[in-house]
Amino acid sequence: MTSPRCKPSVWFAAALVWLASAAHASAQLEQLDTIKDVYAKLYSCWRPPPVSRANPMDITVIVSFNRAGAILGQPRITYESANAGDNDRIAYRIAVMETLQRCTPLPFTEGLGGAVAGRPFAVQFRTRKRPPKPEEKRAWLIPKIL
Repeated sequence: MTSPRCKPSVWFAAALVWLASAAHASAQLEQLDTIKDVYAKLYSCWRPPPVSRANPMDITVIVSFNRAGAILGQPRITYESANAGDNDRIAYRIAVMETLQRCTPLPFTEGLGGAVAGRPFAVQFRTRKRPPKPEEKRAWLIPKIL
């Protein structure tokens, strides 16, 4: 028969094994295996500046990564909304760089890391509100008054 003192250590050992396997499984789940996963991860890190600091605008950055998921070279802003002011542009450039710092290095799988290493990604961050599409008016739906 086991003593009561052995039982807690057995439970503790079992808990450690379970935690280690759970941590290993979650690390595997978090690895990025497709280009779609890369964009989803980058967009999940995006935090636009508050409206009190900058007006909403669109911005695009081109960035490359090495096999390990770290940024390769210098990210480059290639597009900013035409109607944005200088303060808006600076606030959004800072937000883009903070996003890249928050997200990198990206956890690529070995296959994806080899496939995307050195290739540029054009990442579009859209925060500007789009005007709603005009409703289509159909002649047979408009009531006709005679």
